[in-house]
Amino acid sequence: MVELKTRAEIDAMREAGRVVAHALAAVREQAAVGVALKELDEVAHAVIRDAGATSPFLNYRPHFAMTPFPAVICASVNDAALHGIPDGYRLQDGDLLSVDCGATLDGWTGDAAISFNVGHDRPADTRLIQAASAALQAGIAAARPGARIGDISAAIAGVGRGAGFGICGDFGGHGVGRQMHEDPHVANEGRGGRGLKLRAGLVLAIEPWFLAGGKDDYFIDDDGWTIRSADGSRAAHVEHTVAITDDGPEILTLP
Repeated sequence: MVELKTRAEIDAMREAGRVVAHALAAVREQAAVGVALKELDEVAHAVIRDAGATSPFLNYRPHFAMTPFPAVICASVNDAALHGIPDGYRLQDGDLLSVDCGATLDGWTGDAAISFNVGHDRPADTRLIQAASAALQAGIAAARPGARIGDISAAIAGVGRGAGFGICGDFGGHGVGRQMHEDPHVANEGRGGRGLKLRAGLVLAIEPWFLAGGKDDYFIDDDGWTIRSADGSRAAHVEHTVAITDDGPEILTLP
């Protein structure tokens, strides 16, 4: 069921979104060569706790997962695109790191993700991240009353396919509110003018993720969570929680 939020509820979601933004900023500041992924998880957890919020990621277990997720961030390195479990791996110079984070505050949830280079930038990675970021902005711009879900999907895919990157339709954006995952699903590829008609009050997590090798295939690690490109190419993932309003889209996961 698709739930429309009131103005007051959207404002409350913005407070949760700020916590997410601060957590991601803290992780990015601390991410450096030699830092372990589990240390970055601790950084994000401290920000969430200090804000009086909780993590919707910790102990989350959707239908596809063998075990509950054990952390407050997803930390995905290089060929890992989504749902990477932060462990003892220490970042190396030239790694591409994608970090996904959520926070629930006063019953409302925010969800966002960033991708960035660690140490020296690799031009190919920078191009991949820039494309994902441009696709996110295109998807947000399409999230207006009267448009369709397919318009968001088509905008994202137009950027990704135009740049020659792979796109997987199995995991994408979603509604968000009192729960981290609500209806509707927002695919990262689709046809404009199709799907649910967008209305003011709908809040969506819009989250492009692209595979550098140009193929769409992926596999899930033995841990039951980490999604990797099938060809070993690198991946980038970015996300914002966005409210559709009569005045246009509002990003709720900003500091």
